[in-house]
Amino acid sequence: MDVLPLYRQAGAFHEGHFLLASGRHSPMFLQSTTLLQHPAAMQTIGAALAARVLEAGHRPDFIIGPAMGGVVLAYEVARNMISALPDVRAIFAEKDGQGSMKIREAFTVAAGQSFVAVEDVLTTGGSVLRAVRATESCGARCLAIAVIIDRRLQTGPLDGHPLLSLQELYFETYAPEDVPEWLAGRGLAR
Repeated sequence: MDVLPLYRQAGAFHEGHFLLASGRHSPMFLQSTTLLQHPAAMQTIGAALAARVLEAGHRPDFIIGPAMGGVVLAYEVARNMISALPDVRAIFAEKDGQGSMKIREAFTVAAGQSFVAVEDVLTTGGSVLRAVRATESCGARCLAIAVIIDRRLQTGPLDGHPLLSLQELYFETYAPEDVPEWLAGRGLAR
C-alpha cells in the first residue's frame, strides 16, 4: 500500500533539513501525529494493518503500541479486527522513567496471551521493541510487529519478530559530522 499520498494530503510529509530524534540529519521527515489526527486516514491505515496481520495468520489477544503515538494506532488496528476477533483489545505501553517501558496497571496481560505490537514509522525500532519487551515480561508472546512505514535499510524480522509493514521507504540520513553541503545549505528546519 502506498501511504505517502495520505501523508502528503494531511501535510505530514516534509522536505527540507531535519534533525531526527536519533540525532541524524535527513532531507525528509514524516510527521505521523499530523496524519493520525485524521479519522479517515486512521480508518484506512487501521484497516490495512489489521488485514496484513490477519492475512499473515495471526490471531492476537490484543494489540499494543508505545505511548503516545501508538495508542491511537493500536486502537484503530484492534477496532478493524473485531469482526474476525470479537474479543481483541487495544492497550499501550508507557515510559517507566528509567529508559524502558511498562504496562499500565489497568491493563491485564496474562501469561500465554499473544499480541501484535504496532508503530507508525520504524527507523531503529527502539520504541516498539521497548513496548514488546515490557509486554513479554508479563509472559505474553509477540506474534509480529506491524508498522505503517518501515524505514530500515534492511528488510525482514525485527529482533527476531516477524515484521509486517504497509510500505517500505528508505531515504538517506546522515550523522552530524557527515551532513553533505547540499543538505546543510537548506538550513535546519524547526
